[in-house]
Amino acid sequence: MIKKKILVPNRIRRIDGGFSFIPHRFLYDGFLSALDQKELLLYFFLVLVSDRHGLSFYSYDAICSLLQLSVDDYIEVRDSLIGKDLIAFNGTMYQVLDLPQRPPRALPLQQDTENKRRIAQLIKESLGEEGGGE
Repeated sequence: MIKKKILVPNRIRRIDGGFSFIPHRFLYDGFLSALDQKELLLYFFLVLVSDRHGLSFYSYDAICSLLQLSVDDYIEVRDSLIGKDLIAFNGTMYQVLDLPQRPPRALPLQQDTENKRRIAQLIKESLGEEGGGE
């Protein structure tokens, strides 16, 4: 077992005013790898600004400004996190939810690459370009 020693004793983190945490399960059970960068950005932001019940009430324009997201990206990411059962939203209030039993399934890289190749092929065909050999 690795023996840990505090590196900077006068700078130990503590909870003073706010309250936020990410459980170890987020990493070890695969939730981290199941989210893309924008999903992680919004999720971590909501964790950071939420109270001990996971509640926060930032407006979409404040979130978009702070996270440098377009409104379309924000809506897509917010809805994705709702669909993945990580947050709830009632129109004005967010709640970061307790993690579900299992992480949402991430698309395997090989399957994602194959899907992108197929989409590119369909676009070429619809534009009347040669299909190329497979």
